[in-house]
Amino acid sequence: MASGSGAAGEAVSGAQLIAESLKAQNIEYMFGIVGIPVTEIAIAAQAVGIKYVGMRNEQAACYAASAVGYLTSRPLIVIGGSSDRNQETMGAFQEFPQVEAGRLYNKLSVRPSSLEAIPTVIEKAVRTSMYGRPGSCYIDIPGDFVNLQVNKSSVKYVECCLQPPISTAEHSAVSEAVSIIALSKQPLLIVGKGAAYSRAENNIRRLVDLCGLPFLPTPMAKGVVPDNHPNCVAAARSTALQHADVIILLGARLNWILHFGLPPRFRQDVKVIQIDICAEELGNNVRPAAILLGDINAVTKQLLEEFSRRPLKYPSNTEWWKKLREKMMKNEERSKALALQKSLPMNYYTVFHHIRELIPKDCILVSEGANTMDIGRTMLPNYYPRQRLDAGTFGTMGVGLGFAIAAAMVAKDQTPGKRVICIEGDSAFGFSGMEVETVCRYNLPILIIVVNNNGIYTGLDADAWKETLKFGDPATCIPPVSLLPNSHYEEIMSAFGGKGYCVKTPEELQNALKASMTDKQTPSLINVMIDPQSERKKQEFPWLTRSNL
Repeated sequence: MASGSGAAGEAVSGAQLIAESLKAQNIEYMFGIVGIPVTEIAIAAQAVGIKYVGMRNEQAACYAASAVGYLTSRPLIVIGGSSDRNQETMGAFQEFPQVEAGRLYNKLSVRPSSLEAIPTVIEKAVRTSMYGRPGSCYIDIPGDFVNLQVNKSSVKYVECCLQPPISTAEHSAVSEAVSIIALSKQPLLIVGKGAAYSRAENNIRRLVDLCGLPFLPTPMAKGVVPDNHPNCVAAARSTALQHADVIILLGARLNWILHFGLPPRFRQDVKVIQIDICAEELGNNVRPAAILLGDINAVTKQLLEEFSRRPLKYPSNTEWWKKLREKMMKNEERSKALALQKSLPMNYYTVFHHIRELIPKDCILVSEGANTMDIGRTMLPNYYPRQRLDAGTFGTMGVGLGFAIAAAMVAKDQTPGKRVICIEGDSAFGFSGMEVETVCRYNLPILIIVVNNNGIYTGLDADAWKETLKFGDPATCIPPVSLLPNSHYEEIMSAFGGKGYCVKTPEELQNALKASMTDKQTPSLINVMIDPQSERKKQEFPWLTRSNL
């Protein structure tokens, strides 16, 4: 910690201190909505070179910042303004116990005790957010701190925190895990979001190729190993989970996305090898056969070293592989048959078939919705890591446009020309649709595709809507899952200067996609009208299996 070296009498405001401290910690992007008392913080951030993106909704701003954290390994720091200190307990403007409330949801929730302490507090928040399991931190700024000034010489400026230390698993645990894998008859490697976050793709691809293991990516881990890799068994997901005798979890949690690791979606006697950076995660829901605590990339390297001493190549002609391939072929044929249907309105599979054919293989895909997101995961492959962003663990709707804006900002700086394609259900789009104005204001060439079925899960067509209204007030007769039929969401994009397309046929969809892909400068939105009753193909299990505890 170094003392400030400013000239005697030189003053600095709280807003300037916050901005300078964030810049010192290599913070590059800020997303938010300005207002009393934080407007000056955004202005000061721009003055020191931080890119400020003004959003239309605070939730979307937080989603955007969290996506930048995932893409750049710099997790979310939330800065909020609270009431002036001398007005506390008086019923001040927006008075609320923010620090206490923030402790429920953040790794650190803190308020600087003085202006002089701001650099130290910000360094600790950034460091805490990155060390161990990544997570958000909240910093509360009293309103009177923003414009209050202090002599620069009294400030304790802090250098950028060190990169997170890399932890490795105990050698005995690595050896035990390799022994269990070597004895398995029906192994399955599950690649989780943690593997993508730790930049473990090169070592994981080497592990898959070296050992010949079938693998299954979780949604945000798609592309860590390309979806078109011959060992990817995503098209036989249920079969792979239900019958594997040994499962290796690489940064994946046994939460609801993986059905808690419990029957009937998993074998009662399945052996789980759990690899995670968070000790508290080990053993959740299922008692592991082996636990490897450490950074996913580092532990994968340890496994590779152990396999180099004890070579293992799982045969590609086993009954297990035969079973998986048969199921994959059957499911792919069913999806293909649905995709090639000529009936109108189109179904989800037809829409995704044409999208897949015309979008770049290296684009960043953002997706949210119910059927839109779920079917999109299976129909739209990912070939590169950290290029799929969706609702993830919490299943939160409204993340799409915030994620897309963040991805476009990062792509513009790191990989110019990379396209961002945001595919939304019409219901999901409604959560943050006004961010279209943000997209146009910053001229981000995002392609938004709204898959419009007039509802949540399913909707009504225009004729059915009119018939239903004959029964009385819409509030008592319109199904809760129904939205207004044939809404022209593309006109929202046109209203702000982007290009909007309304399409109803495969030919119209193809033309709109080609036009959007050709124009690399203008934001666009394609409103795709589909059959309101279109759904996923029949599933072996309900969407959220009630596990046998």
